[in-house]
Amino acid sequence: MDDELLSVFQEAVFQSKYSASEIAAAIHKPYSTLMRECNPYDTGAKLGAKTLFDIMAFTCNIEPLRHMAHRLGYELKPIDA
Repeated sequence: MDDELLSVFQEAVFQSKYSASEIAAAIHKPYSTLMRECNPYDTGAKLGAKTLFDIMAFTCNIEPLRHMAHRLGYELKPIDA
């Protein structure tokens, strides 16, 4: 996974109205594991698609998805648009 996506993911966690520990509890993941997964410099931890989805759903922040779509040459827009 590219470092830029991990940085966008990290921002989604740290700029949320929820604390990182609240997010970890909500998605049933140990806090320390979540912190490792959102650290772009920790090459031993891997961020899974389910974790990414769960965090975007809980925080209502789709910036990581928007970033992925843009990197693949797509534009993300709401269904009702």
